Amino acid sequence: MLVITEQVLSRLFVLFAEISLDVDADRDGVVEKSNPNKASWKWGPNGHGAILLVNCDSESLFMNKKVDNENEEINRVSDLKDMSKMILRTKGPAQLPEGYKLSMHITQTDAESVRVFRNKVFVQDYPLVLSKNELAGEVPYLGGKSELEFFVEGLRFPDKDFEGLVTINLSLLEPNAKDFPETPIFTDKVVFRVSPWIMTPNTLKPVEVFVCSTSDNYKFLKGMKSLVQKSGYKLRICHEYMNRGDRWMQGPDFGYVTRYAPTEEVSSLDSFGNLEVSPPVTVNGKKYPLGRIIIGVAFPTTAHGRNMTKVVQDFLWAQKVQEPIALYSDWLVVGHVDEFMSFVPAPDKKGFRLLLSSPDAGYKVFRNLQKSGNGKAKMFQGKHEEISVDDLLSDKELRAENVYVQNCIDWNRDVLKKELGLDEEDIIDLPILFKVIPEEENRAVAYYPDMVNMIVLGTNLGIPKPFGPEVNGSCALETEMRSLLEPLGLSCTFIDDFASYHKLLGEVHCGSNVLRKPFEFKWWKLEL
Repeated sequence: MLVITEQVLSRLFVLFAEISLDVDADRDGVVEKSNPNKASWKWGPNGHGAILLVNCDSESLFMNKKVDNENEEINRVSDLKDMSKMILRTKGPAQLPEGYKLSMHITQTDAESVRVFRNKVFVQDYPLVLSKNELAGEVPYLGGKSELEFFVEGLRFPDKDFEGLVTINLSLLEPNAKDFPETPIFTDKVVFRVSPWIMTPNTLKPVEVFVCSTSDNYKFLKGMKSLVQKSGYKLRICHEYMNRGDRWMQGPDFGYVTRYAPTEEVSSLDSFGNLEVSPPVTVNGKKYPLGRIIIGVAFPTTAHGRNMTKVVQDFLWAQKVQEPIALYSDWLVVGHVDEFMSFVPAPDKKGFRLLLSSPDAGYKVFRNLQKSGNGKAKMFQGKHEEISVDDLLSDKELRAENVYVQNCIDWNRDVLKKELGLDEEDIIDLPILFKVIPEEENRAVAYYPDMVNMIVLGTNLGIPKPFGPEVNGSCALETEMRSLLEPLGLSCTFIDDFASYHKLLGEVHCGSNVLRKPFEFKWWKLEL
């Protein structure tokens, strides 16, 4: 004879209820019910698993604002767009039996990477359900057939100590007698992967250009305004009350990530001019559809050179989707890869060209000028102490310094050809000379405005104006640049940044930023 006690009756009610914690596991923008793959994650074109953004921008309109993921409240509804939706679906009795409840929970480890808010039901705010201070929280059972929305917020990108996966659990708890803790009789779970930090190359379509306004960069701003207007894009100027005199700051309202190096010395190699990304490439049959990150470090055989800090390098390698390449940039005073390389779009071959600074190409231009009877033509007219082509070519010390610089660039050239799968026809050498500074441990700076340090807006290029020798009313260096780049359908605009950036060891690219359309290729389709 079966005796149905109150506890058994309660279990029967519970077992008839449907409880499902759901996410967008098939990545189609819809949170489907009970997807069989919701509790796992798989890379590749046939992969599955929900995706989570890191909420590292700021919806606040005020100065000195925190990034959103440092705030445990949702202050603006627009912030929900930076989060992933999760739905609790239930079907059952109007209410759970007395003492039963639903609990959402995460591990202490995952709590460092994720936060969960509940959609408002009868209250004004979005209640915080899970955080590093709340590893478990009761969620309401609405009864009948119902759906309760949650918003999941990513707190940090993948890193050396964080693969990027987080798990969120939902359990139905059953009460116990004598004040013992409740025990789970059913648990559902979902898995998210936090989106990696992804860079966008010059070949992607621009959307908006950012520059700073300072007390001395009027000519630079004038040139940038003209270029951006001609290109048909939006220009946003960060004025002095926002940039606080920092001409290198590259735009407000961007999401950003910070890494601290408590035991390492931070150098200029940790700045963003030392962080570039190639267009998509295929290398020995391996596809890099999002391109490859490029950084500058010390030469491998140098014991005491400057390097990008380890915490930053670890972070970049942990993203997985744009496998980094390390070049040798410590030979430069500032030490940035954008001082000797860039990429521009092209209509043929691989869809782009690699531009490299080349002292050899520079000396070729000056020798040809001398041979054609223009040895008296002068550089830096109205900008600096003028020097003729003849005097420049007779400077043996300068020539020796540029032989050394060319060797440094050639070493990087070989690395880039190997790591990006490039041929010589994919590379264009730009006529740029350098000057070694003894007081800076014999590191180098650009002798005249560094034309490779350009801004790329589709087919329109904003290039530092070099103030080279004038022949027949035209700058010989500008003429050479046009002859190299215009056959690719590119338009060259030369911008005067001499006083406001070049003299401070930066150029056009250093003083600007471009928001670009994202890749059409979805990062989660990579086969890793």
